Amino acid sequence: MADLKVNIGNLRMKNPVMTASGTFGYGIEFQDFVPLDEIGGIIVKGTTLQAREGNPYPRMAETAQGMLNCVGLQNKGVSYFCNNIYPQIKDIDTNMIVNVSGNSPENYAECAARIDALDKIPAIELNISCPNVKTGGMAFGVTAKGAASVVREVRKAYNKTLIVKLSPNVTDITEIARAVEAEGADAVSLINTLMGTSIDIEKRCFNLSIGTGGLSGPAVKPVALRMVYQVAKSVHVPVIGLGGISTATDAIEFLMAGATAIEIGTANFLDPAVTKKVKDGIDQWLDSHGCKSVQEIIGVL
Repeated sequence: MADLKVNIGNLRMKNPVMTASGTFGYGIEFQDFVPLDEIGGIIVKGTTLQAREGNPYPRMAETAQGMLNCVGLQNKGVSYFCNNIYPQIKDIDTNMIVNVSGNSPENYAECAARIDALDKIPAIELNISCPNVKTGGMAFGVTAKGAASVVREVRKAYNKTLIVKLSPNVTDITEIARAVEAEGADAVSLINTLMGTSIDIEKRCFNLSIGTGGLSGPAVKPVALRMVYQVAKSVHVPVIGLGGISTATDAIEFLMAGATAIEIGTANFLDPAVTKKVKDGIDQWLDSHGCKSVQEIIGVL
């Protein structure tokens, strides 16, 4: 067997396969389908300082090669997570990572500080695709200044591995990546969903309650792969690739493009055991190609 170990900042991972936030619950929902300790890292659903109801239904729509969602970060807030979810997941033998969202830099930082106090949570992933309430709702992640403002505040309050999840809905994603690296991000993950919409021609209305949503699944993979390659060449911190990954071949493409690790998202809905299959597939490919370590293929392009 090849050596699959990788490092993301101070995060030591037994393999490069992770789950994407919002597609794997808190991990415990999948424990009947896949051995959780064989996953390199589990990124739990988005957590905010206060509880959020999310958007009205309908908030998911199927597309030809993926899905649209406008769930709206529904969750019970960080206090509920610390008191009720953390005790259930803290002893899972893998890296349990919390995806953190907010509506102001201070809001993000306060939520991150609460997570920082939890011994068995070694990292957070910042979702900077959230709207900035102080600037009329433009997402923090679409400008270098907005992205940097969040990371700067969170870095003051958070001492462990800080991953920043980048939005693809920008002109130049490398500019955003460099901005968050400069403010102390230990790694970047990309891409978050692409904005899209879907229309019901019989009802003459949108299929999503708020009109637009985030597109994920196989359709976004070529865009994600291109952006991962560009960002990996532009920053010195590790890159985590995601977007349409459903097979070991997909994952290996991202690794060759420069990703140190990958996240699997929408594919979890189709096959709850896909993470193990991808991990085993990477291992088999490395063996069959005479590679002793996954490090041999990371960034080979």
